[in-house]
Amino acid sequence: MRFRHPDPGAKGAVVAANSGGLTPDPGAGVQLDGLTRRFGGRAVLDNLDLTIPEGQFVALLGKSGSGKSTLLRALAGIDHGVAGEGLLRVPERTSMVFQDSRLLPWKRVLPNVLYGQPRSRRAAASALLGEVGLAGREKAWPGELSGGEQQRAALARALVGEPELLLADEPFGALDALTRIRMHVLLRRLVAAHRPTVLLVTHDVDEAITLAQRVLILDRGRIDIDIPIDIDGPRDPAQPQFQQIRRSLLSALGADPIAA
Repeated sequence: MRFRHPDPGAKGAVVAANSGGLTPDPGAGVQLDGLTRRFGGRAVLDNLDLTIPEGQFVALLGKSGSGKSTLLRALAGIDHGVAGEGLLRVPERTSMVFQDSRLLPWKRVLPNVLYGQPRSRRAAASALLGEVGLAGREKAWPGELSGGEQQRAALARALVGEPELLLADEPFGALDALTRIRMHVLLRRLVAAHRPTVLLVTHDVDEAITLAQRVLILDRGRIDIDIPIDIDGPRDPAQPQFQQIRRSLLSALGADPIAA
C-alpha cells in the first residue's frame, strides 16, 4: 500500500509502508526495498531491491513473464497488489508510455497530449508537439497519424506534465526498424532536454545498449544482472565494447550470442 505524504528528502515522493525503518535516499529517483507482487502462489516480483539515481536512464531486460511490465505498473501506481516491508519510493510526477500509443480516437492530437492536464499546459503541449516533430498536426485525428507519429504524440503526452520519472514499456516494439532508429534519436534528445529519470522495458538488447546508461536483467522476480554502459560518444553496434556488452547480456538471457 502506498501513502502520499511529504518526505523531507524528496518533495512529492510516494513512499510505501516501511516497518524496517529504512531512510529514503535523497539522490534516488526510484528506490525499492523488498518489493513483492504475487499472482496466486507465484511471486512475479520477489523481494526485489532497486535504486535508480535521479536522472539516470535505465533499461530493463528479461525473458517473457519475468515481471518487467508488472514492475512498471507497480511504479506507475496502476497495480496496487504489491507488498513488502521494504521501501517503495517513486516521484509523485510519474508518467508512462506503452507499446501502443493509447491515444483517444475521438480526440484530436493536441487534446490527446493535454488529456488529464490543466489548460494552462496548452502552450507546453504545443511546444512538445514541435519537439517531437508534429508541429502543425495539432488538429489531426489519431487515425490520420502513422504508427511512429502516434508514438511521438504519446511521448509528448508523457512529458507535458514535466514528469520526474518516465516509464516506457516496449514503446517502439511495434515499429519498423528504420522508424525505431529515428525514435531512439528522438528519445535521447527529449531525455536530454527534459531530464527525467527513465526506466525502459525492452526485449531488444541492442536498443537497451544504445539508449541506456545502465542495463538490468530481471530474472525470477529479482534483479539478476546490473551492467553500466560506459561507451563514450555515439553508440554503434559495430563497436567492440558494444559487441562485448551485447554478448554478456545475451548470454545472461540464455541466448546464443553467435546465433543472435
